[in-house]
Amino acid sequence: METRIKFKKSVLEALPTPPADQRVTYYDTETNGLTLRITGAGAKSFSVLRRVKGGKLERITLGKFPTLPLEEARKKAMEALSELAQGNSVAAQVRRKKAEVITLEEVFADYLETRKNLKPRTVKDMRSALDETCADWLKKPITKITPAMVERRHKERGQKSEARANLAMRYLRALFNFAQAKYTDDDAPILTINPVKRLSETRAWYRVDRRQTLIKSHELAPWFKAVMALPSPDIRDYLLFVLFTGVRREEALKLKWEQVDLPGHAVTILDPKNHLDLVLPLSDYLQDLLSQRKAVSISEYVFADSHGRRISNFRYAQASIEKASGVAFCIHDLRRTYATTAESLDIPAYALKRLLNHSTDADVTAGYIVSTPERLREPMQKITDYLLKAGGLKETAPVVDIFQRRAGA
Repeated sequence: METRIKFKKSVLEALPTPPADQRVTYYDTETNGLTLRITGAGAKSFSVLRRVKGGKLERITLGKFPTLPLEEARKKAMEALSELAQGNSVAAQVRRKKAEVITLEEVFADYLETRKNLKPRTVKDMRSALDETCADWLKKPITKITPAMVERRHKERGQKSEARANLAMRYLRALFNFAQAKYTDDDAPILTINPVKRLSETRAWYRVDRRQTLIKSHELAPWFKAVMALPSPDIRDYLLFVLFTGVRREEALKLKWEQVDLPGHAVTILDPKNHLDLVLPLSDYLQDLLSQRKAVSISEYVFADSHGRRISNFRYAQASIEKASGVAFCIHDLRRTYATTAESLDIPAYALKRLLNHSTDADVTAGYIVSTPERLREPMQKITDYLLKAGGLKETAPVVDIFQRRAGA
């Protein structure tokens, strides 16, 4: 039931405070739509209440009484009612103005709040790329970032690193796409264009070829010799595990003993890059390697030092290997070496995709194929045997370089 009274300062001051869990609203008989709401805490606020397009009831808060005098409240109410009479939603205007000044940093925060499944490493890389390329834009409203600014900054950053310039702009493009969907006015986007689109329109993206480095067959013997000579058995075993499984750097570093099934000769990679857990069979060589580590382990992590701390610093070990073997490499090169070896051995394409845990979302046929760990055991052993023979750790007939084989095919 509506309580209508003629608003006067003395009358409004004398209105009673409702119970703590309630609030009451009074309607002014002088100015149609002007109301005063009183909370259980005694706070009194002026507002305008009217129905807008579509019959939706809209409340526009004007200010608190007595800080906002009654006559000033009536004046503000008339202005708001005039906007409503013209079909303009005051609340929508307020929302629009608020969205128009939202900063790039706020968009990034909202993006991360929505995309909770992002890997911590991805979030860190996004932050790093934005800081490197457009740190001075983080406090700037996104509506003030223009296509010309993006084009100019991409070119400037590209003088230092074309790959990082492209990456930063891809992240920026994702944030603007998110902002266009997130911040709207009656379903119309506040942000009408994605300024990063300019790079595609002008063909300004840098062409950055994918890295192709790996350890070649004839380099495996000196590389293995240098690895086996490392003073740290923990880093040695880690490098061997990555090479013989093809897993990613972080996936191996985060591996815990609870993920290793020694009786079942298998290991489970949890929450990898594509978020699909992967069960890999263990070759005979890896079974022995992990069994020996388990016998002396004091940590929950598979690759931890003698104090139980997860290993982390590979710089000195890597430098030592490169100096002793003459083979320059990075950790991800081991995954490329594994994949290239598998392909050269004619491992079936779908088995190889599963071993590398590559996404098959766009491949309809792959969706019907179920690759069990047992189905992958033979390919895994085959890859291990080749790498051991090429590295001189297992006797065999002469090994044909996989690159010579592919060139002569």
